[in-house]
Amino acid sequence: MNARPLTDAEYDRVSYVLNRFRSEHAMNLEELDGFFAALICGPSRVHPSEYLSEIWGSEMADEEAFASQQQLNEFLDLIMRHWSVIAGTLQSGDVFLPLLLEDDHGIAHANDWAQGFRRGMALRREDWAELLDDEDHGGWLVPILALAHEHDPDPTMRPYQEPVDAERREHLIAGAAAGVTAIYRYFEPLRRMHPVFTGGSSTYRRTVPKIGRNDPCPCGSGKKYKRCCGNPTLH
Repeated sequence: MNARPLTDAEYDRVSYVLNRFRSEHAMNLEELDGFFAALICGPSRVHPSEYLSEIWGSEMADEEAFASQQQLNEFLDLIMRHWSVIAGTLQSGDVFLPLLLEDDHGIAHANDWAQGFRRGMALRREDWAELLDDEDHGGWLVPILALAHEHDPDPTMRPYQEPVDAERREHLIAGAAAGVTAIYRYFEPLRRMHPVFTGGSSTYRRTVPKIGRNDPCPCGSGKKYKRCCGNPTLH
């Protein structure tokens, strides 16, 4: 798979739309990347009709986020392309690098990315239990969950009592990135037991073409687009 990575301008467009969602649970770009990584490397397929509401933080996207159906389609096209890039990287065995945002001091904390990954796990909580309980391989999740809970409101959930220094953070980020690849391989036999999105010989779509309201939904549900992923958005 050779999905075309998003350009900086396209990432900016995705980030702009994400920032327009009013829900406090809406994701930012970094969180979206971690969320997709979890869904792709996880034990079972998750269709867009299930996870889109998680991205914008509510059952229905804010109408103000999209000026038109065309803008909605363009947004879906961009995020599905990003999905395909992550999927292609993991499928090919290339080095996986999480998309991390830097603060005003040029530091990437990776907490949002790890939170996104955790939210992806939560969509299939019972299926992920196998890895969490695996004494030999469950350690792959440790750096991810450590970053996800670094600033947890519940102090007992925080992995460290003292602030995480730059060296430890770098080690955790590297461990999280390596963990994604290892988890992808771990769950591969289970994923093969589930239907693929496209119904063809490839596991993931490379891109999403322009979608008509009466066209089949690209998520693979078998429904018309207007009755599936296109329904909970613009009215």
